[in-house]
Amino acid sequence: MFDSTIPFGEPELMRASSFRRFLPHAPDGSGAAILSPQLAALSPSLMADLSPGANHEQRTELLDVLAACVRHAQAVTVHLQSGDRAVPVTLFPHERLLHCPIPIDVLMAPRETALQVIHIEPAMLTAPGRAAGHHRPAGPYSVADLCIHPMGAILWDLALRGGRHELLPEISGPAVYRVSHGLDIGDVTMSGTLLSAVYRLRRESCRLRDISTWPGFDRERAARLLNALYLQSGLIVSRSHPDALRESWFAALGPR
Repeated sequence: MFDSTIPFGEPELMRASSFRRFLPHAPDGSGAAILSPQLAALSPSLMADLSPGANHEQRTELLDVLAACVRHAQAVTVHLQSGDRAVPVTLFPHERLLHCPIPIDVLMAPRETALQVIHIEPAMLTAPGRAAGHHRPAGPYSVADLCIHPMGAILWDLALRGGRHELLPEISGPAVYRVSHGLDIGDVTMSGTLLSAVYRLRRESCRLRDISTWPGFDRERAARLLNALYLQSGLIVSRSHPDALRESWFAALGPR
């Protein structure tokens, strides 16, 4: 037998192939079901958002799934395939925290595009500070909370370096974008061009194609920045702005 590739002291995780064998089959018979039926009871709106509909496929891109869970403010456990292991990552949107049984740098060491969503179900854990019926006081966490991480920094990294190259569906389409003055970016690290773009978006509303022309940007990097800001709850999306209405009007004319 080969030695385990999990670092010494890390929890033994189930192999992704074994985990999939325990999952119920999808209603369409396409294989293991990604969405737990329990999600429908927890949040019908979240279930509907992630389920395949008449005009879209089931959303399984990691950033899309996390964005939906944050937007609906539902504590869920997302089982990810990292290498050949299934890693349960639990989101607590109200607390802006995330629980991961292995160090985040280990989870994120491969390219984020290698992280695949296997299954989504209601949170298996209780949010930090709620087990005793009260909220944890503000301040740094103890050494015993090594599995708990600020969610903002992880969402930021996934948005900038993950597998999604285009805008999230929630913010796509004819629109102009602006950064809220209340945006808290204390948990994230930004390069000079990103920081400059954030300050500029605090002063003026801009379209995606405008941002794409800024120094250090192209369309993909502009979309990634807007996704990252949206996931920090710091992006104002206006579809009634005159520039957005003009964009919508020109889009109706077809390619130019």
